[in-house]
Amino acid sequence: MSSPAIPGRLAASDPDLTDHQRRVFARLVALHRQDARPVSSERLGRITESGSAARLRGALADLEALGLLERAHAASGRVPSPAGWEFYVRVVLEPAALPSEVEDVVAERLAQSRHDVERLLQEASRLLAAFSHQLGLALAASLEDESLESLDLEPLGERRAMLVLGLASSRSRTLSLELDTPLDRGALAEVTAVLREALLGRTLAEVRARLARDPGLASHSAVRIVARAAVASWGRAVDTPLLTAGMAHMADQPEFADGARLGPVLRALESGGPFERLMVSGVQGHAGVQVGVRPSGGLAALSLVSYALPGAVSGAVGVLGPMRMDYATTLALVDLVGTHVTDLLTD
Repeated sequence: MSSPAIPGRLAASDPDLTDHQRRVFARLVALHRQDARPVSSERLGRITESGSAARLRGALADLEALGLLERAHAASGRVPSPAGWEFYVRVVLEPAALPSEVEDVVAERLAQSRHDVERLLQEASRLLAAFSHQLGLALAASLEDESLESLDLEPLGERRAMLVLGLASSRSRTLSLELDTPLDRGALAEVTAVLREALLGRTLAEVRARLARDPGLASHSAVRIVARAAVASWGRAVDTPLLTAGMAHMADQPEFADGARLGPVLRALESGGPFERLMVSGVQGHAGVQVGVRPSGGLAALSLVSYALPGAVSGAVGVLGPMRMDYATTLALVDLVGTHVTDLLTD
């Protein structure tokens, strides 16, 4: 599975398009987003100032050769390929500003649910569905039984540090630490070595217990400072099922008008597996896009925009929809909701 696409975070494989190729690609994406239909060169030519039909056809052929466009057969119009959508998100996408009314509603409604984690996440999924017109998702995932495979401690300031716990499942748990005594980079490196020796190979539940109560760790003053901050940041273990809202929006999409195409999506949502893994494995504190939830089958036509929650609760919020969704608005919305949920869970 490829890494999530994040606007502005370029990949080494991204092609260097000419200005003309970029304009043609962006306008084809805009047309395809309107109705999910393949875009012919004739239809594109009616809205594109490309100089000549031959020049336009040449640009489309180049974009197809670069893997950004595809078509079912030689006589059909073109659509963005999964690689094309990833390129669009990383390179072409222009940020969207949400209306202040949306920001106010999100802040107000989430604040009303701040004292109950499951209720807060359920409200987050409803807000994401309502404003994106797609399927809203949210969950808190317990990682307590996961084994610790790597541990890194990085300074963020004189009295702040970030503890990154890498798990055997390729997930990670990130804790922002507020240190009650300043520690320099050298001291943090010593603490890292001690914690790796004591904690690697243990489950997260065991790691948390040892940080809280192990006298061997407490005997080392710098380790004791970090352990105390980690326990304070960690919070309690929370676990919810995959919470969903807005299924009717999915059924309204042209891609899923055929019930046979919607069935695999419903079954996957019921099991939760692929979505839960993708959501919590993203870059914590950043909204990103997974284009094509699976490389083939019923989930290949879907994209997942998700925000992995940093801090005390391991979880995520997100939006699931067709590959041609409005990424600019959806990314802004998921980032807004994710940031508010994170703030409320850490207050």
